[in-house]
Amino acid sequence: MILFGGLFVMSNNKIQQASSSSDQTQANIAGSGAKTNSSVNIVLVHGSWVDGSSWSKLIPILEKAGHKVIAVQLPLHSLADDVATVKRSMELADGPIILVGHSYGGFVITNAAYNNKNVTGLVYIAAFAPDQGQSVSDFFDATKLPKGFLITDSGGFLYINSTQFHNMFAQDVNSTEASIIAAVQKPANPSTFAEKSGPPAWKQLPTWYQVSENDHMIPPDVERQFAKQINATTISLSSSHASPVSHPTEVAQLILNATRGSTG
Repeated sequence: MILFGGLFVMSNNKIQQASSSSDQTQANIAGSGAKTNSSVNIVLVHGSWVDGSSWSKLIPILEKAGHKVIAVQLPLHSLADDVATVKRSMELADGPIILVGHSYGGFVITNAAYNNKNVTGLVYIAAFAPDQGQSVSDFFDATKLPKGFLITDSGGFLYINSTQFHNMFAQDVNSTEASIIAAVQKPANPSTFAEKSGPPAWKQLPTWYQVSENDHMIPPDVERQFAKQINATTISLSSSHASPVSHPTEVAQLILNATRGSTG
């Protein structure tokens, strides 16, 4: 298994190989702010079993490129609450917005951006991108997860067992980082898995999608299905589910492309 392989960009069925992340690449991206629309706000929406700190490696890159960045903290109690939280965060932004969702966060941005004139694009990072009437449970079967992987607290909320977090969620992240992500994880209400999505914003807006080829949480084939469904400009990374942590440079570049409306 290649954990830090090359980056592949797919647009109009063309595949181009690009270089993997490096300190120099990060510097180049951060220095490209003059080429980006600095008035674009970037709102980052995490998924289940992480929190806003999962974007910590991307935020400095995006800010150095001249963008205002907001990392939302979802309550993960219900889809309605999560959508409302994102909408309140968007109200803090002055000007156009690129919405970015990781994992379940993609489900949230699909609904939060619908009919919002300030949102100019959607970026999905190994994320759910449902059509109307679809739910997380249509694509994610918790019964197929390893025994003991999920732990239920007294309120019925689900945590990932910290002893299995690294190998299942973030296998290409070093053990120290994976332990921190596991420690700060936010529990998810299992009822959100059955909630139906409303009219999808991706039918109204340009989209970008990052597929994690070594994802153990959402099957890569399902991610490719989402990317095709939403007609997204797509990149593929040799990454775990935790691509914002293991491949921040490549993910940041995809987001910056979205701020420019670039499909290349």
